[in-house]
Amino acid sequence: MGTSLTPEFWELFAILLVLATGLTCVLVVVFDDLVVRLLGRRTTRKLPLEQHQQVRKHRHTSAHC
Repeated sequence: MGTSLTPEFWELFAILLVLATGLTCVLVVVFDDLVVRLLGRRTTRKLPLEQHQQVRKHRHTSAHC
């Protein structure tokens, strides 16, 4: 027994496809931002002590000190 795909099926399929695509794009953006932030924090934390001291030496002090 064969079944035919009705116009209602194709309409619902198109709506669900657009929603799934939009949700996927939003999740990719959110997770990408999260990964970039976590990797950025890791790189700043992993600086050796010598590099932290060099960064402090090269910073400018204010004119009021």
